Amino acid sequence: MADGNFDDRTAIATLRKNFRRTHLEAYVLEQLAPHCDDIPRVLGVNEDVLFQSDTGDIRLSTEVLEHKTGDQVELAAEACAAIFRIHAAGRKTDLGDKLPHMGANRDWIMNLVGSVDALQNYSMGISSKFDFVAVAERMEQPGRQFLKWDCRAGNAAIGDDGFVRWFDFEYAGLRHGAEDFAWLIADETWPIAPDKMADVMIETFDRGSGYDIEDYLDYLSVYTTLHAVQRLKLIQKQVQKRGWLSKARVVKYDDAGVHPDYARQLCKVGAYYAEQSKLTKPLVRNFETAGRVFRAIAKG
Repeated sequence: MADGNFDDRTAIATLRKNFRRTHLEAYVLEQLAPHCDDIPRVLGVNEDVLFQSDTGDIRLSTEVLEHKTGDQVELAAEACAAIFRIHAAGRKTDLGDKLPHMGANRDWIMNLVGSVDALQNYSMGISSKFDFVAVAERMEQPGRQFLKWDCRAGNAAIGDDGFVRWFDFEYAGLRHGAEDFAWLIADETWPIAPDKMADVMIETFDRGSGYDIEDYLDYLSVYTTLHAVQRLKLIQKQVQKRGWLSKARVVKYDDAGVHPDYARQLCKVGAYYAEQSKLTKPLVRNFETAGRVFRAIAKG
């Protein structure tokens, strides 16, 4: 990805490893554009290079760290409201007929749910009360809602007009929709406490989405719990390769949160959201135990 100046505006040139992703991203952005202003604008596609408008130099992931709790929560609300608007825009297009269904096969779901075994490295095993089958059934969702995917804070920017906009739509597809919020809430570098994020979700929830809010938030809780485990697994893998990294390096390069404090933050998120659903409540103690391990590592 590179940027360039054209008269009074800046364009971002994007070349993906898979050219199909580039063309998919361009198509998605063009379909969404008439219905929302929370995304980059397509300026053109030259062979396999996508030119799009610059959403801003300030990444949400760095800006949120510059503020106190109240302003952080406000930024979170703006980011979540933008995602809901993008989802609503998707429902006004024919993307539901054109895009792939995410996690639509049994193997993907079983891998997602089975990943909780990674928590055994830090605790006394997974409780027998955790019902793998029931959780897997909860994760079997029809692809009814367009979603961006990979809504980590590093994939949003704040423009000169002060608005939060999301970019990088190369993995867009169809699923429940709450997965996009799980990517943000369980972004290990995201500094906002999970209970405050729960309040933000209630405040910004789109009641025109076609979902009952209680069921939506329950699904979000289960998926966020599992996504937190996925992020912990990624951190474990990276620690084995590179060791622990500094927070400054992680934020500067929008890297995986390979720092014990970030892993501990994930455990807080996992424990909180696991507590919100009867399906995942048995995992609370696993996250809490893992959090104590990472706290000890951080103290060195």
